[in-house]
Amino acid sequence: MPLIIVVLGVALLLALVTVVRLNTVFSLLITSVAVGFAMDMSAVDILKSVETGVSTTMGQLALLLAFGAVLGKLMAEGGAAEQITKVLTQLFGKRNLPWAMVLTGFLVGIPLFYNVGFIVLVPFVFMICASNKLPLLYVAIPLLAALSVTHGYLPPHPGATAIALSYQADIGLTMAYGVIVAIPAIIISGPLFGRTLKGIPTNPPPELFPLQNQEDRKRLPGFGISLFTGLFPIMLIALGSFAYLLLPEDSVWLVTCRFLGDPAVALMLASLLAMYTMGIRQGKSLKQQSESVEEAIRGITMILFIIAASGVFKQILVDSGVAVYIAQLTHGMALSPIVLAWSIAGIIRLVIGSASVAGLTAAGIMLPIVNESDITPELMVLATGAGSLMFSHVNDPGFWMFKSYFGVSMKDTFRSWTVMETLVSVTGLIGVLALHWLGF
Repeated sequence: MPLIIVVLGVALLLALVTVVRLNTVFSLLITSVAVGFAMDMSAVDILKSVETGVSTTMGQLALLLAFGAVLGKLMAEGGAAEQITKVLTQLFGKRNLPWAMVLTGFLVGIPLFYNVGFIVLVPFVFMICASNKLPLLYVAIPLLAALSVTHGYLPPHPGATAIALSYQADIGLTMAYGVIVAIPAIIISGPLFGRTLKGIPTNPPPELFPLQNQEDRKRLPGFGISLFTGLFPIMLIALGSFAYLLLPEDSVWLVTCRFLGDPAVALMLASLLAMYTMGIRQGKSLKQQSESVEEAIRGITMILFIIAASGVFKQILVDSGVAVYIAQLTHGMALSPIVLAWSIAGIIRLVIGSASVAGLTAAGIMLPIVNESDITPELMVLATGAGSLMFSHVNDPGFWMFKSYFGVSMKDTFRSWTVMETLVSVTGLIGVLALHWLGF
């Protein structure tokens, strides 16, 4: 019965958004409350889930979205966008820009959570596509596929590392196997799949990443300072993530690095840096830049509310006990442990929407089975992580973030984002099965 209620809830949401044409925020909240009552939750519990869903989803994400939008706007208005895209185009060639995005997403995605990587790197996609007159999704999907793979099953990313710790897997071996599985998964779901999306119309919010004005092009900043400004938050976050390898645990320098490497702090500092490198250094006053900051934050207001409402829907599904129901339903299924872990994670992801919840829940279910099997725990990490990425749709905040940023219809979001995530998941499973067959 819970699965039927979830399916009906998704159908209601799609009907409200696409048929009734009700605002997405209202549609998500109405659906969340309806599903909560259908799952026998009390009104008090539903309200608690609403508050928890908004707070957990928007906790740090609100600041990340705000500072990410500010950084993107300041870089675009300051000319860094045009300078970076010009050099990237010269270096890789217009035809190879999707592969440049794959490399960027893979390297940057390892230390960053998916949402952070999305917010930091998507402005570059807008810049590159605008400068070269390329279809947005043709360039964006390779980047997002690489980010998704590193997020789902490639340590040392925090999500994949948590699953590895649950299985007591060797992190180094998991990384090595993960790279082998990740390469074909990214190529198939990224550049190859991206070629099929050239015709999908996009309508991103124009106030987020404006093009450089023609009259300002003679005053473009240098490539070095432009690239440094854009990569500054990534460098800080990477410093915070890996400083423990060089510094003792009780060191004040380690605490400092972790503070500076917090994504919200890093993006705030990068925005302040951009005010100097892209503004004051080029003769713009702080008052002029303050107006740009306000415009950037106003531009993401609706995106913030949509993501918050999607977090409510996800929380209702978690609090109503759907994950526990799926765990009981799948207990004792006669499948290969690899396929079973992937299937359980995939079902939880499909029903609940959260990749993290899906991966860690599936790992908890599978741990006793893994201990009694001959499957290496490293392969189980990859299979579980791949399953947790399966078929992202309306109960996943990432679905709405993609839809809102790129301004695509519901139908086209399923055609692009959802299919890309599914390809990453299925290709990952095939890669893990191949490694097991080869004796790893």
